[in-house]
Amino acid sequence: MAEDAAQEAFLRAWQNLGRYNPRFAFRSWVYRIALNLAVDALRRERPTCDLAAEPLVSSADGPEACLVRKQQAEQVRRAVLDLPPASRSVVVLREYEGLSYHEIAEALDIPMGTVMSRLNYARCQLRRSLSCHAEER
Repeated sequence: MAEDAAQEAFLRAWQNLGRYNPRFAFRSWVYRIALNLAVDALRRERPTCDLAAEPLVSSADGPEACLVRKQQAEQVRRAVLDLPPASRSVVVLREYEGLSYHEIAEALDIPMGTVMSRLNYARCQLRRSLSCHAEER
């Protein structure tokens, strides 16, 4: 699904190259297209985990450590998906894509202060959500 969205993003960018404004970073423009496509794809279909594609044992760790790591990753994924869309997009662009605050502001067409406040809100929500999971164990 991610590969299809990425391919579609580059295709749309190519088709709409005439609409690109060179005053802004090209990278931010393409990220905005990809972000919109990804949000649309997630609205249409929730991703599912393909257990057959997952290795059962890691060569570095034992099966228990591997399972714990996968469970933690799943908890983080669910916590991120539970965030409001505006906060989720800022977290994904910052933490997973490594964009700067300025690049996120350009990609989402919002002020940098809004990026910072959404990121702070999202991190507080994630901390709260994930600490609840830690207390349950």
